[in-house]
Amino acid sequence: MTERLAEPALDQLFRSARSHNGWKSDPLPEATLRELYDLARFGPTAANTNPARFVFVTSADAKEKLASVSSGNNQAKIKAAPVTVIIGYDLDFPEHMATLFPHVPGMKAVFSDPAVVEQTAFRNATLQGAYLIIAARSLGLDCGPMSGFDNGKVDALFFAGTKVKSNFICSIGHGDGANMFDRLPRLSFEDACKIV
Repeated sequence: MTERLAEPALDQLFRSARSHNGWKSDPLPEATLRELYDLARFGPTAANTNPARFVFVTSADAKEKLASVSSGNNQAKIKAAPVTVIIGYDLDFPEHMATLFPHVPGMKAVFSDPAVVEQTAFRNATLQGAYLIIAARSLGLDCGPMSGFDNGKVDALFFAGTKVKSNFICSIGHGDGANMFDRLPRLSFEDACKIV
């Protein structure tokens, strides 16, 4: 990979992309959700752990459930969006290491400490959630990530009987431009970075 992306592509992914609060009603077909995941899954994770688990909330019933355990303005956003993805992290991810990291047969044993499992799962699933956002933008979709919800209740409703825990949620679709904030400032390189 040696070619820099063209400026319009960088704009679409970063500079012009915005977090959306309002949504057009057109649904996203399952084929689009599959394509979205198929792109996001190629983002790197530590030892190829792939701990993220995604629940694509699309039905009216599932939207009502998710909205019921979400805060304030997030309820309307969830109900209006074509899909809101619950990005979770699976504490049972070591069970897949033989498949995901086959060249190191004992890799599952590296994750015998629950604290290491928790940290690895949370960190890498967060990365995978970010990859999902970039993948969605690359397909011409808008995103609205959110954290205002009751994690325990979401886990009980959507991950019961598993060792998956919710991290954050993100509505995806075609934004309608409603209730958009002006572009907020970002820290400068000098404020956020050092070269040592």
